[in-house]
Amino acid sequence: MRIHRIFFMVAVVGLLLSCTQSVHDDPTLNEVPGVSETEILIGSSLALSGHAGFLGTQTLNGALSYINHVNEQGGVHGRRIRVIAYDDGYDPPRCLANTQKLIVDDQVFALFSYVGTPTTVKILPLIEQAQVPLLGIFSGANAFREPFNRNIVNIRASYYQETNEVVRHFVEDLGLTKIAVFYQYDAYGFDGLKGTELALRTYDLAPVARSSYTRGTQDIEEGLEAIIESKAEAVIMVGTYDACAKFIKQARSRGFSPLFHNVSFVGSEELARILGKDGDGVIISQVVPPPDSLESQALLWGVVEYLERHKRAFPEDLPNLVALEGYINAKVLVEGLRRAGRNLSRTRFIDAIQSIQNYSLGIANTLSFGPTNHQGLERVYFTIIQNGRLVILTDWNRLTAEAKHDPPAACPE
Repeated sequence: MRIHRIFFMVAVVGLLLSCTQSVHDDPTLNEVPGVSETEILIGSSLALSGHAGFLGTQTLNGALSYINHVNEQGGVHGRRIRVIAYDDGYDPPRCLANTQKLIVDDQVFALFSYVGTPTTVKILPLIEQAQVPLLGIFSGANAFREPFNRNIVNIRASYYQETNEVVRHFVEDLGLTKIAVFYQYDAYGFDGLKGTELALRTYDLAPVARSSYTRGTQDIEEGLEAIIESKAEAVIMVGTYDACAKFIKQARSRGFSPLFHNVSFVGSEELARILGKDGDGVIISQVVPPPDSLESQALLWGVVEYLERHKRAFPEDLPNLVALEGYINAKVLVEGLRRAGRNLSRTRFIDAIQSIQNYSLGIANTLSFGPTNHQGLERVYFTIIQNGRLVILTDWNRLTAEAKHDPPAACPE
């Protein structure tokens, strides 16, 4: 392992020297990693199989829906974008190995649309060593936001923002004080737990119970028992769709029906599908509007654009939030490449991203970056499952005191 690391470091040093020379000497394009006269290479490691396979597959498909469209129009400044994507199965060591291959062997220009906190956290040292941009992580973890890293470009709102908003609604709108947290025992789950604790602290509250499960399993029984004993009125869940669905199903089968909330990473459509009739009343925070909502389709041109291009590229896929987020990631990638100009370099690309201000994506909130701000979107949406569908939730007053123990009625679209 140590020898492998030394070889990688030597390769990275060589790349750094090449990149440094390219920035200062304004070289020919062939000296910029991943950039030729006709092509820009972009690399991604994400779950295309396994228990998080829906998340990775749909993130990639959504991104390719837009990239394919751009390539059909001639690309960016005459160059087509080619994405090299490797399956990591939501496994951190595999993600690390894939990223080493992308940087050293494939020599991609940038990394793009990684999925998951525990996987992506593992590659932070590589980003620092190789000074390669990473844009559009399907994670709201604080580790990608603090400390600030010039080469990391976040697009979605953070888990801290999601948990802060749901705690605010639970406490201020519904008067709930007994809130528990069920989380995946890894960097992703810890981040959601901490965000919830920080939000509760502003009301002089703390979780009435904290319980977890091991990533890649559905061993939720012990955690469920602890939360039932706490008599929680609401449970904030920071996990993936399979484990969270099992938790909710078993809780309701035992007559325990608090308000259930899931953060956006859960994979909302898969959660709703697995839950079936047990899904009614489950709340999910989102960082993009639900694309199958009639309200979204009527008011948001960016959602309509996504629906058309996604259907053309992947007609077998149903519209979903994960793919819409991947689509938005690709739009930001392309906008950065366009602004960077024909004489492309990694430095110019990041400078170009930082120049984006109040850029409309057609999703109700605009995108802005800056020299010390690399999170483009801030808004948190809420959805609630009704009859297997995700419905926009805006009127929290409809979740009455009686609804604390029965599936709440959805707000009309």
